[in-house]
This record gives sequence, structure tokens and C-alpha cells, in this order.
Amino acid sequence: MTTVLALGLDPTFVELPPSPSLTPDLVRAFIESQLERLRASGYEVVSCLVDLGQTAEAVTEQCLASHRFDCVVFGAALRAPERLLLFEKLLNLVHLHASGAKLCFNTNPADTTEAVQRWV
Repeated sequence: MTTVLALGLDPTFVELPPSPSLTPDLVRAFIESQLERLRASGYEVVSCLVDLGQTAEAVTEQCLASHRFDCVVFGAALRAPERLLLFEKLLNLVHLHASGAKLCFNTNPADTTEAVQRWV
């Protein structure tokens, strides 16, 4: 079975649009529903949500050590211009610890399956 690491920013650390109904828990639940969609497509999925940098590298390394990954999908929130340094650090960790994995990028949680399917 193809194993995918879904690497993204924990919604707790994302500035959400002002809305009383849009909460980090709701966003997290939506992300998980999209990862379930990926699982239903036949992939084994490991989710790795990180903070803004305090423990992001350690958490990512721990996830990378837990499996052999065929693909790593980077969530869009990690690629925001203000998080460039964090994105570079995590990208280089993936390169170091999962050099054979295909890399892909979603634009939002809803197109994660399509991003993975482009490469594996």
C-alpha cells in the first residue's frame, strides 16, 4: 500500500477569517475528512500537523521516522510567504529523511487526494 505523509500547519496557528462558526476544530475536522477521502482511495495516510516552528522540526522528524513514505503532501498553509523559512526547513527534513518520496502540494484540504494522485 502506498504510504502518504500529510504535512500541514495545525489550524490552531492559522489566522482564520472572522466568523463565529469557523473554528480551528472545524478546520481540523475538515482536514481529517479529506484525509479519510484519501484513505478511501487506497492510501495509507499519516497526518502530521505542526506549529509555527517551536516544535515543528522535531514533530516532522518523528513522523518521518515512523514510516517509509512514498509521498509527502505539503499543506497550503505551510507555503504562505510569511512561513517561507519554516517551509524550507520542513522541505529539507523531508529531503533528508524521505529522499525517495514524491512531493506534492495541495491548494486546500479539499484537493489533497488529487495532489497525491498526480504523483503516485
